[in-house]
Formats: sequence, structure tokens, C-alpha cells
Amino acid sequence: MNSERFVGFSGDTGAAMTPVERRTRLSEILLFDDPTDGLWEICDSGVAEVLVPELPALRLEQDPIHRHKDVLAHTIAVVAKTRPHLELRLAALFHDIGKPRTRSFEHGGVTFRHHEAVGAKMTRKRLRELNYDESVVADVAELVRLSGRFKGYGEGWGDAAVRRYARDAGHLLGLLNELVRSDCTTRNRAKEARLQEQIDELEERIAQLAQADFEAAERPQLDGRAVMDRFGVSGGPLIGKALSYLLELKRSEGVLPIEKVEARLDAWWVEHG
Repeated sequence: MNSERFVGFSGDTGAAMTPVERRTRLSEILLFDDPTDGLWEICDSGVAEVLVPELPALRLEQDPIHRHKDVLAHTIAVVAKTRPHLELRLAALFHDIGKPRTRSFEHGGVTFRHHEAVGAKMTRKRLRELNYDESVVADVAELVRLSGRFKGYGEGWGDAAVRRYARDAGHLLGLLNELVRSDCTTRNRAKEARLQEQIDELEERIAQLAQADFEAAERPQLDGRAVMDRFGVSGGPLIGKALSYLLELKRSEGVLPIEKVEARLDAWWVEHG
């Protein structure tokens, strides 16, 4: 491999680069179709100490979960599994960056409690120092913060938990799920297949719940039977018009106390009935 392709100048450690140049160099490496060699190059050459000083520290951190010799190897493997999308690749690069600061042996084995939250703060600081756009900083830091949320899904999530996951992810939902898929670097094919099936299931549930919520939002607060009972009629075109009025009321003013809805309907009925 030609090291100049990644480092820039032969023997250069990157110390003289401006923040913009550092950002450009890191982005270029991350957006290669396969960034593996480029990431190892900057780590082995010392350039990573300038671009992302937190990255080399991962080499010293053993990863008992993913069975890699260190967290750095796992991190680079995760980045390589993602598609060349800047925010996604940055999130993959930083998703475990908080592990060295949160390592603990207090619970019968090594743990990294809350490393996502700590990592999100570290990510935000580092990306700002590299002069990334604030929208990129915010999105990547949020992806890092949310990167561990899926871990409890296998224990059984109710609909409320699924809705909360989707709501918290917001516009980053697709990228978050891509990151979760890539975070599995096990060589156990059966284990990886189970994880992918679980994510498929989660995405399907999110879609189903979103459709159900949309349909619920498109229903008036009183149904046709309630309207007919209220006015002592058995049906007819006026009931359909009343329901249309109630739906438009909900769309324009949101969900109202039921007594207020009934009062508004009574007034409408007097005018149109």
C-alpha cells in the first residue's frame, strides 16, 4: 500500500495539518468503499493521534463481547460493514469511543456502563474540533448515544418501547438501524442471522405501529354509533357529514376533551341538522 494515499506526505504524522485539513483527511478515508486499510494506516503511522486521539486508545481495550483482540479491531470492522455515508461511517467510528473511560471490573467482569452517553459527549467535542458542520456533529453524536438502545430488544419489547425507540431516533431511525446491523461482527453465522432477523422484526413492528397510529389519528373522536345515539337517528348522509366535521375538528385543533367535542358537535348539528 502507498502510505501517501492516506497520510499525505511520506513520514508526515499530520501534526502540521489545520483542523479543516484533518477533517478532510478523515472524511476521505471514511468514504473509501472499504476504509479498512486507511484506518489501520493512520493508527499504525501515528496520524490517528492527531486526527482522532481517542481512536488509538481503543487498541488497549479488550472486547469480551465481540471476541476481537481489542475494541479498535471491532470498530474498524464495524466501519467497514457500513455503506460509505459520512454520518453513518463517523457514527460507526465513534460508537465505542467511550469504552476506555467507562471500563469497570466491579460487577464480576469487565463492563462499560453508559459508554454510549459518555461517547456521545466525546464525539461531539472531537467533531467540533475537526470543524464538521453542526448538523453532522449533532446527528453523529445522537447516533452514538442511541447505538446501544437495541440491545434489550431480544428480552421482549412491548409496543410502547418500540414506539419510544422510533420516536427517540426520529429522522435518524434508518441510519441507527444500519449502525445496529453493522455492529454485529461475530463470526457465529447463526448469531448474526438471529440479530438481523430481530432488526427486521423491529422495523416491521415500527412500520405497523406507525400505520396504526396514522389510522387512529385519522379517526374522529366520536364514531358513527355515538353520533347516531346522541341525536336519536339511525343513519343517513348527515351522519357522514357529521363525522367529516369531527375529523376536520381533530385535524385542526387536535384531541380535545370529549365534552368540548360533544358541545361543538351539538352546535354543528343545530346549524346543519
